[in-house]
Amino acid sequence: MRVIFMGTPDFSVGTLEALIRAGHDVCLAVTQPDKPKGRGKEMQFPPVKETALKHGIPVYQPRRIREPECVEELRKYNADVMVVIAFGQILPKEILEMTPYGCINVHASLLPKYRGAAPIQWSIINGESVTGVTTMQMDEGLDTGDMILKKEVPIAEDETGESLHDKLAQAGAELCVETLKALEDHTAVFEKQGESPTAYAKMLTKEMGDIDWSRSAVQIERLVRGLNSWPSAYTHWNGKVMKIWKAKAEEAGQDTSVQPGTVTEAAKDHFTVSTGDGVLRVYEVQIPGKKRMETGAFLRGYAMEPGTVLG
Repeated sequence: MRVIFMGTPDFSVGTLEALIRAGHDVCLAVTQPDKPKGRGKEMQFPPVKETALKHGIPVYQPRRIREPECVEELRKYNADVMVVIAFGQILPKEILEMTPYGCINVHASLLPKYRGAAPIQWSIINGESVTGVTTMQMDEGLDTGDMILKKEVPIAEDETGESLHDKLAQAGAELCVETLKALEDHTAVFEKQGESPTAYAKMLTKEMGDIDWSRSAVQIERLVRGLNSWPSAYTHWNGKVMKIWKAKAEEAGQDTSVQPGTVTEAAKDHFTVSTGDGVLRVYEVQIPGKKRMETGAFLRGYAMEPGTVLG
């Protein structure tokens, strides 16, 4: 099929490459504009642009895809279908209905669960045991179009936002290729979505990572895993922001008279913090100006006395 591909971050790249390997004619890659990054503020290409250029695919980077001139630009390519995955802009009706097969979206949840911008991280934060990917025919709503195919992906006990991102990116790439084949063969079945049983998976913010130690150890562990690698969970120690990258909840062994956020033990490879319910053993941290480090290495360089209150 002749495909216009629309996507921006790393999550989109696997699907673009899978479509190329499957023999589809990707005639255009549409992605967000380049952005300045780092201390030098050098302009950086979005991952989809880098991949498209590597394969000799033309790239289009509109600031506002809804502008009439942008719509007309896409029309010039006479594509059969548009594939949209984490593009980052809302598409107008003219684009949704431009091609014979419309716009096919790859979404990182088992719709109608976790519609929204951050379904990967919220599925971990909320304690789901399984998630997956869904392909759908896009409409004017936010992740509300008719579903075509789904693929389940189990969530491991130690799953992080980063590791689940990679699993779902691969699953989404495979499912997208299957979906286009079903469309071509006229075997695709379209299923209406019901109401979502979960809250909208809103965009992540840095403020979300500020640990509330009055919550349970299980909830805090999920937050740590879900926000790894961005924006990360953190607390305050000695006037510094301490990022917590790896931790394990223990439901037993807590003295309920101890204030949540109090360090109760400093062992060889971890320190233990009281919470609203249970304790949290912290195994990997980061403080300003330092790289991520195992807690054992941190404790060899810094004192973390029992009785210290974090937060």
